Amino acid sequence: MPKARAWVRLLSGKRLDLLNPTPFDWEDEDLALGLARTYRWGGHSAWSLPLSVAQHSLFVLGLRRQRVPGREAGADLRELLHDADEGLLGFDCISVLKPFLGAAYRNLVAQLETAIARRYGLPPWTEAEWRLHKEADRIAAATEAVRVVGWTEAEMRHVLGIPFEPLREDPLVAVYGGTPWEPWAPQVAAQRFLSELQLLLALSKTVPKKDASET
Repeated sequence: MPKARAWVRLLSGKRLDLLNPTPFDWEDEDLALGLARTYRWGGHSAWSLPLSVAQHSLFVLGLRRQRVPGREAGADLRELLHDADEGLLGFDCISVLKPFLGAAYRNLVAQLETAIARRYGLPPWTEAEWRLHKEADRIAAATEAVRVVGWTEAEMRHVLGIPFEPLREDPLVAVYGGTPWEPWAPQVAAQRFLSELQLLLALSKTVPKKDASET
């Protein structure tokens, strides 16, 4: 029997086997575009456009920077890429559905996360850092539910079960301007994500190196 494969051909011309990814199967531009075309909240939005995972990633990074200014570039890079597997997979699963997808889905995501961590030299999360990241991610979710999707604050708490207050001010407006909470067009989200990624890579001096086994 031939080995199972799940090829995705990327805009760069590279191809990624989602079942057996390596750190050298995509370009940064491919990742940025994938995240900009992958949508949160099942693609639903009260605005004319849905919210991309690229914009969400920059939102969480901006929130963490507000709370802990002057962090190391490696920590910011890890924050920016916390959902990077979704851009390669092209799918942001609603969190409550993930347990129903089973071990095969969890293994697929874990392999993508490992390839991403190796490519970008991401430091592992400590327990304390992970807790702070998840808090920021959940605050972002609370805010997106109310400001982007259109849930009321009461529904956000009692229907969605998110125990955090939505933000009153959009941290991305101070950086990029525009209308608070408005989802960006995919090409805008891709370019802004890519610019931040390239800046953090330069600051952290992270250069991917091929393993001998991958040459």
